[in-house]
Amino acid sequence: MYSEIRNILIPLNGGGNIDSVLKTGFAYAKLFNAHLSTVLVGDDPNEAAALAGEGLSGAMIHEMMEAAEHESQRRMLQIRLKFDSFVEEHGIVREHTFVPERLPEGDRVSATLELLTGSEHEAVTWRARLSDMTLMPHLSLTDNVRASETLHAVLFDSGRPLVIAPVEPPKTFGKRICIAWNGTSEASAALRAVLPWAHQADEVQVLYSPEYHRRGPEAEKVLDYLQLHGIQATIAPFGSKERNVGVGLLEACQEFGADMLAMGAYSHSRLRQMIIGGVTRHVLEKAKLVVLMSR
Repeated sequence: MYSEIRNILIPLNGGGNIDSVLKTGFAYAKLFNAHLSTVLVGDDPNEAAALAGEGLSGAMIHEMMEAAEHESQRRMLQIRLKFDSFVEEHGIVREHTFVPERLPEGDRVSATLELLTGSEHEAVTWRARLSDMTLMPHLSLTDNVRASETLHAVLFDSGRPLVIAPVEPPKTFGKRICIAWNGTSEASAALRAVLPWAHQADEVQVLYSPEYHRRGPEAEKVLDYLQLHGIQATIAPFGSKERNVGVGLLEACQEFGADMLAMGAYSHSRLRQMIIGGVTRHVLEKAKLVVLMSR
């Protein structure tokens, strides 16, 4: 089986639907026989110390939550409780430390939960550099600034693909994949990163917008590249909708029935997109499917 995904990093601090990100991570771990490396980053070393004990029962965590003086500590305890429940419900092998040679066989999945301290975006980004992908929840406009900073730090500074789980868990995982192409180096990075999923997919479609294409290889050449990797794909143009290429891109994904979109991020500068909008910003805010982004 073609796979380059062995270690999936899941930071659990951010906002968004943690259930969706855990379900998506579990599905990909089964697909690739990968390990789930989940991390929590505390503002204060005492927060991590309170969570470090293994074998804490739900009642014990609830009692700790009631005694917690700080909202951030209560939030971390809630996440820990949710993680423990998910692991137990899905029969995931809980490891104290990730040992590669002990990866479970067959459909079994292993997971670790590590408590970190310090700067969240720095701690997560460093871990991401030794992971095959980082999986984070979709962020809404109401999520805290730190969650957005961490997401963008992983995207810009980890050198590895970022995968964003939608608000609602998808019904299928990587069965129908769209690859957005505009000829840029960012699109090229996303194309390379999505190969493990494309090998497992039932259908792959390359999407391009004539009005948004930059200097670089044409979309037809992407089909040749995929074929070299043993992947058959189709190609389809799309146009902007409501004067927005991002709207047209997501509509094209919906028409294809895609459950995953791979795309380069921030071909324009992030500052420019924050001020006047852009494709990356629109997809980050509006996508209802799994999105893989690379730079």
